Amino acid sequence: MGELEAGAAPPWWQGPLVGFDLETTGTDPAQSRIVTAALVEAAGGEPVRTRCWLLDPGVPIPEQARAIHGISDEQARRGRPAAEAVEEIAVALCELLGRGTPVVAFNAPFDLSLLDAELRRHGRAPLADRLAGELVAPVLDALVIDRAVDRFRKGSRGLQRVCEVYGVELSQAHDAASDALAAVQVAVALGRRYPEQVGRLTLAELHRQQVHWYREWAEGLQSWLRAGKDPQAVVDARWPMH
Repeated sequence: MGELEAGAAPPWWQGPLVGFDLETTGTDPAQSRIVTAALVEAAGGEPVRTRCWLLDPGVPIPEQARAIHGISDEQARRGRPAAEAVEEIAVALCELLGRGTPVVAFNAPFDLSLLDAELRRHGRAPLADRLAGELVAPVLDALVIDRAVDRFRKGSRGLQRVCEVYGVELSQAHDAASDALAAVQVAVALGRRYPEQVGRLTLAELHRQQVHWYREWAEGLQSWLRAGKDPQAVVDARWPMH
């Protein structure tokens, strides 16, 4: 993006970021359970601290989910009780948000909404209450940003394909720590490649822009579904958490 002006603060993508990812029992954030979780703190896209959790979800892991992340019921039973672990994850996440560290996810509404649902399920304070009722911020969603800045690109928008597009190495797909770091590195690549749309924005500006981008995408998807196979389709347009 060129040389910084004298006294100018470095762009957000050169600073501290933390990747957040969950591997779960399913794809419905309201009903699925967390199996593994990771928070990967990074600087300039390089990891400096990684925290991982293995949880006993308390329910059988469906074969389809196990085929994706590789965690069996037997392995999960050796994990932490879910009620304790989800509390630890939420405390760590909110501590980072509280000190202004941007939290990066790939499809944030899934991970944040699922964590919130797990907290409620186990009688713990939900994420919104922990943040004094304020919108979760700053959150960076690599999927939302990629869809907005390169909206006409054809093909998959899955993390593996997006990593290929931006030259990011995904060492072990569907491993929570690997996926969390990849999300951070994709976000850094987006900031570098699209300075005007992404890289030079303040975190507050980028957060607001993602709210708009996600709503625009959700409304477009809902219209497309209603015009075709599902006239009653409803796509939740809230971001970063449903």
